[in-house]
Amino acid sequence: MTGGDLRRVFSDLGYVHAQLAVAVNRRLRTEFGLSAVLLEVMLVVGDTPGCRVHDVAAELGLSAGGVSKLIDRLEATGLCRRLPNPSDRRSSLVELTDVGAWTSAGASVAVDEELDAVLPGSLSAGQISELAVTLRALRTSGPGPARPVDGP
Repeated sequence: MTGGDLRRVFSDLGYVHAQLAVAVNRRLRTEFGLSAVLLEVMLVVGDTPGCRVHDVAAELGLSAGGVSKLIDRLEATGLCRRLPNPSDRRSSLVELTDVGAWTSAGASVAVDEELDAVLPGSLSAGQISELAVTLRALRTSGPGPARPVDGP
């Protein structure tokens, strides 16, 4: 594969992601007042017993400071709460509230519906499965979370 081929993959992946992100974010904002990144945080919190900010940051490849601000936003809207961490007073545990769990479940269904409206018309079930395996392999074998670049 040539550098040009890899640039094309990069460009196409970015384009497809942008199109899907617009559709998903529009639906989430309209129905739940959420963005996709806030839902991703909620899903990690909901799936991780004894969840800490660091756990969410590690799972999503984001900075702990950035995740802490996202959790602040969720906490301000009553979707999650911080609790004292009995094993480490320097950190807190994060959990979804009942409203947060309900919202997360409903928002997940909405995302699934939005993606189902787009992807199956473009790809077969086998292609989607192969793409999922490929993207997971890329995600888990990469260099880790991306760091922002200074400047334009």
